[in-house]
Amino acid sequence: MSFKALHNQEHPLLLCNVWDASSAKLAEKLGFQAMGTSSAAIAATLGYADGEEIAFSELYQVVKTIQKHSTLPLTVDIESGYSRDPIEIAENIQKLAALGVEGVNIEDSIVVDGERSLVDTVVFTDCIARMLNKLQQDNIAMFLNIRSDVFLLGYDDPVAEAKSRIPHYESLGVNGIFLPCIQTPKDIEAVMQFCTLPLNVMCMPELPNFQVLQALGVKRISMGNFLFNYIHQQLENTLSSIYAKGSFSEVFNGENH
Repeated sequence: MSFKALHNQEHPLLLCNVWDASSAKLAEKLGFQAMGTSSAAIAATLGYADGEEIAFSELYQVVKTIQKHSTLPLTVDIESGYSRDPIEIAENIQKLAALGVEGVNIEDSIVVDGERSLVDTVVFTDCIARMLNKLQQDNIAMFLNIRSDVFLLGYDDPVAEAKSRIPHYESLGVNGIFLPCIQTPKDIEAVMQFCTLPLNVMCMPELPNFQVLQALGVKRISMGNFLFNYIHQQLENTLSSIYAKGSFSEVFNGENH
């Protein structure tokens, strides 16, 4: 089944977010249908904050390593493209396509001096249109998932803001819409009234279970960097215990060692 077809199943595609070869191998071992990189997790492993502090060349090397160790379909979070030039963004996507990457996320916000804000709708859609034109000229097929940060940024009426933006994105011929931080059935149901493309939601504390999400019409569920953060917190707790107790007992208290 193609990566695009995975978004048309009866049940939502559960995307395993990965950040290195080890997590990618585990995703395949456990039977996930596809995986996606977490830009925040990859940045953290390399000592960066989220928000395009990492260079595209560094991301590329991580993706290349992941691709060597898994046969699962892979989609890559390219933040806002690692450039403000649509031609350069298209060239970055071409490089990922050459590695066998089947999809990318690109977001409608940018981070400047540590502050994230939405890009003007007209400016963003023009950039994506020119990027897509370049990809089409070069016969690059890629599942393009547009991430809109209206919920992530805490807008007073994120549904209304999403409604003002998503139709413009859909008119470009993209493949999916991603709304990180949306989590209530009411908001998801409202978005589904005007979103005609597969809707991607992300792991959140109050996100309904997958059965409810399926009933609401969600087609893709991702983990963001929450899984990475959870694992890293467990590591911190274990290391703290070792240091405080002067013992490795904490390491061997669990099972499956």
